[in-house]
Order: sequence, then C-alpha cells, then structure tokens
Amino acid sequence: MMEQVLKGKIREAVEALYNTQVSDDLIQVQETRKDFKGDFTLVVFPLLRFSKNTPEKTGENIGNHIMTAFPAVSGFNVIKGFLNLEIADDWWIEYFMNMAAEENYLTRCRVAKPEVILVEYSSPNTNKPLHLGHIRNNLLGYSLYRILSACGHKVIKTNIVNDRGIHICKSMLAWEKHGNGETPESSEMKGDHLVGKYYVLFEKEYKSQVQDLMKSGISETEARNSASLMKEAREMLVKWEAGDSDVVRLWEMMNKWVYAGFDETYKMLGVDFDKIYYESETYLRGREIVISSIREKVLYRNDDSSVWADLTSEGLDQKLLLRSDGTAVYITQDIGTAVERHNDFGFNKCIYVVGNEQNYHFQVLKAVLKKMGFKWADGLIHFSYGMVELPEGKMKSREGTIVDADDLIGEMKMTAKEVSLELGKLNDYEDDEKEEIFRKIGLGALKYFILKVDPKKNMTFNPAESIDFNGNTGPFIQYTYARIKSVFRKAEQMGISSDTSLIQGVKAVPKEIALIKLLRRFHGTVSEAAAGYSPALIANYCYELAKEYNQFYHDYTILGEEDPAIRNFRLELSGVVSRILNSAMYLLGIEMPERM
Repeated sequence: MMEQVLKGKIREAVEALYNTQVSDDLIQVQETRKDFKGDFTLVVFPLLRFSKNTPEKTGENIGNHIMTAFPAVSGFNVIKGFLNLEIADDWWIEYFMNMAAEENYLTRCRVAKPEVILVEYSSPNTNKPLHLGHIRNNLLGYSLYRILSACGHKVIKTNIVNDRGIHICKSMLAWEKHGNGETPESSEMKGDHLVGKYYVLFEKEYKSQVQDLMKSGISETEARNSASLMKEAREMLVKWEAGDSDVVRLWEMMNKWVYAGFDETYKMLGVDFDKIYYESETYLRGREIVISSIREKVLYRNDDSSVWADLTSEGLDQKLLLRSDGTAVYITQDIGTAVERHNDFGFNKCIYVVGNEQNYHFQVLKAVLKKMGFKWADGLIHFSYGMVELPEGKMKSREGTIVDADDLIGEMKMTAKEVSLELGKLNDYEDDEKEEIFRKIGLGALKYFILKVDPKKNMTFNPAESIDFNGNTGPFIQYTYARIKSVFRKAEQMGISSDTSLIQGVKAVPKEIALIKLLRRFHGTVSEAAAGYSPALIANYCYELAKEYNQFYHDYTILGEEDPAIRNFRLELSGVVSRILNSAMYLLGIEMPERM
C-alpha cells in the first residue's frame, strides 16, 4: 500500500534531516481531505520534537526530501501542520494496471485475524406479517453478513422467532372466537396475513372493552388489566406454558401458517438464515439458567415469588426475569438463546440487529449474563438502528396501519416496470426477461434507499424517490453498470477487445486519474464499513463512483477514440468500474441487471 511506502520514505527523511530514529506510531499518514490538494497527508505535529522547528518549515523540509528521493511523489503543499503529498500520474496508472489484473476485488479486504461472528436479524413475531420496519432490519443484517464475510470472518446468519407470549395468544384467542375455521387456503390469504388480521381484531375489541370500563369510572390502567379479553389471553398463555394440548395444537397450527408466509417474503427479499432459533424453545433454557442462578445467589426471589436481578451496581435497574406465576419474560428467552448460540458456535461476537428502542434491553442482557459468569457476554453487540417511517408518519401494527412488506415489494416492482417501459429500452426482450429486470430494479431501489442512510439515524422511506433513475438511488447505479455493459456489447460487435498490452505508456487525463483514485478507495471503504457496521458507507461510495464515471462518460468518447491505446485504456477503466460497482452492490444484497 502506498501509505506504508510513504511511511518508510518519511522515516528515511526524518533520519536524514534530523539524525534520529522515529517510531511508526509517530508517522501518521492518511488520505488527503477532499477540500485540499494532494493524495496523502502526513500529520507533522508529532515530528516537531525532532525538527525543533515550525510545523510549516518541518513539513516543507520533509516534502522536499521525499520528492528528491521518491519520484512517485510529484508535488506537495503544507497547510499549517499537515504535509499534503501529490502522487504522480504514472504511479496511478501502474496501480490501476495491477488492479485491473485482479480477479476478486474483495480478497484485499480480508483481516489478519478473522473471527466467528453471529449476526441476528429479522426477529419477527408470529402474530403479524413482516412490514417496512422488518425490511430495514433484514436488509441491514444481511448486508452486514456479506460485508463481514468479505473481510474473511466466519459469519453465521441467525434468526430468533418470537413465537410465544401474550401477543401470540391475542391472535390465537381472536381466531378461536371469530375464525369459524378460516385457513389460508379457505381465505386465499398468506398465512402471516391471516394471523395478523386476527391480531388487529383482538386489539380493536380490547380497546372497545377498555373504553367501556373507563366510562364506568375506573382508570385506564385498571381498565386495561381487568378487561375480560386480556384476562382470557393471559389465561391462554399460562395454559400454553403448562402444555395444555388444545392450546398447543392451536398454537402449532397458526404458527405453521405464519412460517410459510415468512418464507415467501424472505425469498422475495433475497435474504436467508443459517439457523433459526425459536423463543418457545430457548425460553425454557433461559428459565433453567435463571433458576440455577437463584440457587447460586446471583439472582434473588421476591416475596411474590418473582425472580429479579439487581443491576444497580452496574448503573442499571432491578430487572424482572420470571413473573410471580412462573412465566418467563422477554429477556428470559434472550438469556437462553445467547447461551445456546455460544454452545452451538463458540462465537467471538454476536451482533443483534435490533431497533434503538431496545438499547436498554441489550445493556441489561449483557449485564445479566456477565453477572451469571458468562465471560463471552463481552462479545454481545447491539447493532442499534433508527426507525423507518413513511412521509405520512409512523406505522402502528395494533391498528393495522403498517406497510406490509409483501405489498411494498410488489409496489416497487410495479413502479420499476412503469418507469422502464416509459424509457422503452427493453422492447426487444421476452416478457419473462423483462419481469426479471423489473424485479432487480424494484428491489434494488428499495434496498439501496434504505441502506444508503446511516443505520443509527431514523429515516423516511419514500417509494417515489427511491425508484428515480437519477440521483443517489439504486436504479442510477444499476443503470451505470448496465451502460458499461452496453459499451462492451458494442465493442464486441465492432471487433474491439480491451488488450491491456496496448495500454503501456498511455497518458491519462485528470478525470481518468480521479476515477482511479476513487477505485482505490474501494477496499478501504469495505474495511471501514465492516469495522463500523455501516453498509451506508458502501452504498454512498457506489453513488460517488457511478456519478464520477457518468461525468467521464459524458466528457470523453470510448469506442470512438482513434488512438487504440487510449481507447483500450478507457475500455479497461470502464470494465474495472463495472466490476467494482458489481462487487460493492453485492455487499448490499443488490443484483445488477446487464441491461436496463
């Protein structure tokens, strides 16, 4: 890497100028900021102890020495305590030629010490279909898997299905009361949609009961607790945990409907899992661990028989782990799941892709597990992401106002179809080929629009903006890729091949050098995205590269260039841009159509 070469040259310069040895940690070289002229910047301040001079004069002396000794540096400037070094075009051309010969652009992203990393994403409840919030969750999780895998880590994709609890009993009770034997087949509804319908029905009836009770003069809290529908749901939960055969049979039937529906959605979205855990199983393991910790006096039992963890010494609160009736709470299954996963895979890290409303929950989970003696709990990482909303505001699953994932995927494909047909560039394609391209464009628009946003931030998803073929969108990047593929198809028709032997000695224009510099940033961007768990860095890199290439394409001819060396160089440059875009978008889970 040029940074390492420059560090060596800087060390030699300091030794020659100031007759002293300098340690590597004092030589800080980084890419020059965009608003300054240069390619690499040396932070001069740590070296002033040797020069005994001003930052400006020290930088000037080191710059002059390096230019004399190292021809790859063609110029420099000093801004206060920063020495900005300019690299000669010949070096960039040579770098590009080496890059063009690479078969896999992701191999250079591999870390020296790979780890075993579990990534948990999706985490649906079986009382409703997947919605827009789940889409962001799944896309972030799956992209993290691909990014971390590209860096050489062994990554296991996991899902925890929340298939038990009071929310499940709500759907079950409503179906039992009003379903009249309705099934996905009889209703011609996806199973997850059917079960979600009864969850909404429960909430409407429950809300009505609460309002009636409040009219009699009792408080809202008392009304919520004493409503007959909620009492029945709680009774059903107790029966389920006791293994009541009728309740378990109903639970199994409705969950089976939901799983079939989930699988369809996951397939459409292009995500999958290596192992799926179920809360109905892991909560039992969690309860065993909790009870064992009581005996070891790590936890304590209250007068009402509920079980608690005292986390005040960790700066947290008292945390309920088992209710007074013996039923488990949400964190109980998370304890069981974490222990099972570590037993299964012996992970170094376990990344939970869960919204930021659960920040405190995961602080407590790590603290409880460490209190129980599980040292590996230090490797639990909450990938906390912001909420996703629509322009009209928040979604509410209890009121049935969520944006269904299946509907949104279908809408994106239809919008992609309408826009593509208006452009009229697919007229000679067969219908099935067109449909495949529409699918790639629609999903590409959806995935990119969500992943380009910093995961930590809340975001507003606007379907109309996401499908635009101009601007910072998935279709714009896909179109750039397809444009390059079109260039190569025309080259083949003209009998032109990108013979790299003709490129030797070619002189590149500044815009071509700028493209090469941008291509060089790919590996660093992937490494940074992996270290910071941020697919957004890769998404926005794709846009910057696509935008830069389109400006180049607009300003310079490729196949019409009369000089064979320049023509072949531009063809090769276009080819590398297309391969980098394809690799980068792959990390986001986005497919690239060959034609649009």
